[in-house]
Amino acid sequence: MAMPSLEGKVAFVSGASRGIGAALAVRFAQMGMRLALCARGEPVLPESANVLSRRLDVRDAGAFEALTAEIEARFGTVDLWINNAGVLEPIRPIREVSVAEFRDHVDTNLVGVFIGTRCYVRHLRRAGRGGVLVNMSSGAAWKPYAGWGAYCAGKSGLERLTEVVAAEEADHGLRAYSVAPGVVDTAMQAQIRASRESDFPERERFVRRKQTGAFNDPVFVADELLAIAFDPARRPGQVAVRIAFDGEPTT
Repeated sequence: MAMPSLEGKVAFVSGASRGIGAALAVRFAQMGMRLALCARGEPVLPESANVLSRRLDVRDAGAFEALTAEIEARFGTVDLWINNAGVLEPIRPIREVSVAEFRDHVDTNLVGVFIGTRCYVRHLRRAGRGGVLVNMSSGAAWKPYAGWGAYCAGKSGLERLTEVVAAEEADHGLRAYSVAPGVVDTAMQAQIRASRESDFPERERFVRRKQTGAFNDPVFVADELLAIAFDPARRPGQVAVRIAFDGEPTT
């Protein structure tokens, strides 16, 4: 079964100023979707008839609720909501990470996703219809990386949060997924390669990826997310989804 036309469908993407979030925004616009974008910096696409573009810190619950109301008024119901904003630092052993650093990290990578998820669920309840939620995860959710204590903890929590909201809202039409996009060559990857091996022992493996170009293409990731959301033949049978490097179907 072919994926239906995406013309006029509405998508929300956080962290849309760079990296995967920016790539998703550009690709979705190419597919004729109407977009609501936010980021702490300037989103990659400026304001236009089909793009609502705002600077926003996902940790700010009040601002996030206000943005959701603005999206509702402008575009109606959001078909696909992607909580993508996230950070990697601190990259250091747990013994060297301060409580303030750990809390600040989790406030963005987990609490920010909770706030965005809650905004979308409430939005759909007001609309009286279903939609698709994607919380961007990572292989760090299930594999412990020395030096990434905060990141691994936050992504693991994100996956459980997604499973819970999927169970809570399934009868109201929400399909929720935590999606690990594979390794994409973004500013976060540059940050990994620039880290000290004493802080992140697996640094060299990511340096080799850069040398060999072993990355998922961001357009491929965007198309995989669209297939998960809108192609009935590609609908996953589980909440946690991993996007393969070699382009095989998601599992």
